[in-house]
Amino acid sequence: MPTNISHGIEDDIKLLKSAAVHAGIIALGFFRTDLKTWTKNATSPVSEADIAVDGFLTHALRAARPDYGWLSEETVDSLDRMSRRRIFIVDPIDGTRGFINGEDSWTISLAVVEDGRPVAAVVYAPVRDEMYVAGKGLGASCNGNRLDARPAPERERLIPAPAAVHRELAESGLDYQKGPLYPSLAYRLVQVAAGRLAATVARRGAQDWDVAGADLILTEAGAAFEDVCSGTPIYNVSDTRHGALAATADGSLLSPLRDALRTVYGCPQILEQGSGSI
Repeated sequence: MPTNISHGIEDDIKLLKSAAVHAGIIALGFFRTDLKTWTKNATSPVSEADIAVDGFLTHALRAARPDYGWLSEETVDSLDRMSRRRIFIVDPIDGTRGFINGEDSWTISLAVVEDGRPVAAVVYAPVRDEMYVAGKGLGASCNGNRLDARPAPERERLIPAPAAVHRELAESGLDYQKGPLYPSLAYRLVQVAAGRLAATVARRGAQDWDVAGADLILTEAGAAFEDVCSGTPIYNVSDTRHGALAATADGSLLSPLRDALRTVYGCPQILEQGSGSI
């Protein structure tokens, strides 16, 4: 069923903000308690908090926009979403491992995606009381203060990355400092939009729900965000995984970041052509 879009972007932002606040209250009720946890896909941690927040968001958002599609980390996927022009993309708790360990930068990441690109987004860090918001063409903000991502002086460049990427960047001669590798990818990304990080990266395999909300916040703040193999990320396609990703407000960092990420993680297209497998 195609989506009959009757809601404006500002209406969707209000809905996402309200849902994020209530979801945060639910999540905080589990935070730093003896909560039940398990693993999925052999490696990814899940907690009862993830499921509770997902249940609330599913009801609150889908009831408000029954014609929108749905994609959530904690909900079984249905490719019916691809027939919808607008879709919610949700990570109930981004940074679950940190949440379980009592680390405070976990987020609730929400986005409305239209025709493959985010048009409304909220990334909310309840413990830190930081709400990042963006609308297509409306700019980005944190707690109501407009975000304007700017390049940092070289001596103040903070770039969090996996060790292998740091090695490649060091070999390139790039002048920077290692930044904090927050467990929540969405939180790391919006720190670039806020000007606290010069850049950050993600290894190949990040999913739509990990990055869709932060993507819009970054771009509306004036930062660059790209898949280093395929360019602008496209959402709500059959395969929700992305290649290695780079975010920065400093154009001079894009080339070394691309080179480092391609060296460490490769590009699926190149690997498929060369060896027949990723």
